[in-house]
Amino acid sequence: MKPLCALAWLLILPSLHGGIAAAAQPLASGSDPARLERLHAAKMPSITQPVPFNTPAADAILAALEVYPPDNAWNQIVTNWPVHPRSASIVASVGGSKPLRANEDMGFILVPPTQPRVTVKIADYPDESDKGPYPVPDNVPIEGWPGGYHRDANHAAATLDDVQRDRLKLDGDRHAIVLDPTRRVLYEFYHLLKTDAGWQCAQASIFDLKSNQLRLDGWTSTDAAGLPLFPAVVRYDELQRGVVEHPLRVTVRRSRRAYVAPATHFASSLTSVDLPRMGERFRLRRDFDLTGFSPNARAVLTALKRYGMLVADNGIEWAVSIAPDERIPPLHEELRRVKGADFEVVVAPPGGR
Repeated sequence: MKPLCALAWLLILPSLHGGIAAAAQPLASGSDPARLERLHAAKMPSITQPVPFNTPAADAILAALEVYPPDNAWNQIVTNWPVHPRSASIVASVGGSKPLRANEDMGFILVPPTQPRVTVKIADYPDESDKGPYPVPDNVPIEGWPGGYHRDANHAAATLDDVQRDRLKLDGDRHAIVLDPTRRVLYEFYHLLKTDAGWQCAQASIFDLKSNQLRLDGWTSTDAAGLPLFPAVVRYDELQRGVVEHPLRVTVRRSRRAYVAPATHFASSLTSVDLPRMGERFRLRRDFDLTGFSPNARAVLTALKRYGMLVADNGIEWAVSIAPDERIPPLHEELRRVKGADFEVVVAPPGGR
């Protein structure tokens, strides 16, 4: 089990049992035709060198990136999915009066298919990781960089190298995300650390974003639920378009010893049916009034009505992942106006999973 993070934006407690992907059945419900039309009309710019996520160049690439096939769980609109029969009890177990929280945590970097591959020493779980070498560039961001650091007066002077080497001794989960958008392959690392001898991490996962594959049943990834991180992160390019077209990831303090697709792993010994499973999908209630919220917050909240959020890890309750992009105005205080009781648990309809 991973240690509780010391940073406010890294409050996660996953357990690790890594693995290779296994086939999953497509969902029967639909995805957004407007999203597909936009993506099919887009032309992805060429990428010849690493591109940080918080740049206009990354925005242009991401606007043309199709993440998973249309029938994948990550692309399903759940507005009309039925409510779980124990929804009220499950919401209450997380905290009906607790606020929604914005975590500036999951940054990433885009790399070309020619990115040199390097050895990353798997320090803790070599038998539970997808094998390398991996296309990790020198400027790969670590969880929280840069916005989570620069907006904190205690860490504003930190450099990327400081963070990569953990010179601030903050520890935490130190997730790192590398995406090859040309090949549509995602590389994610838990507790990535730069040392004088090279890179090391605790676990590494590889996801093919062209397929409907899951990790093996019972196996995790760098997230406790066995889910990828990148598809769930709210990004600047999405907010600029005014539309977030995927579910978010959310953490809860207490989860159940169970999981539901697309999750493949649990991280709890608790068995109460009133606790959420890993992969449980919460949806913002249709009648929740978005009046008075900023355009960015409305885009996030609309996504929570249309796609919901998936329980991905153990940590602080109702925390969703926002890219630590300093171009995104802070959303934390605004989203705190939304409470747990404003959500309901939904289940896939017959024919789904």
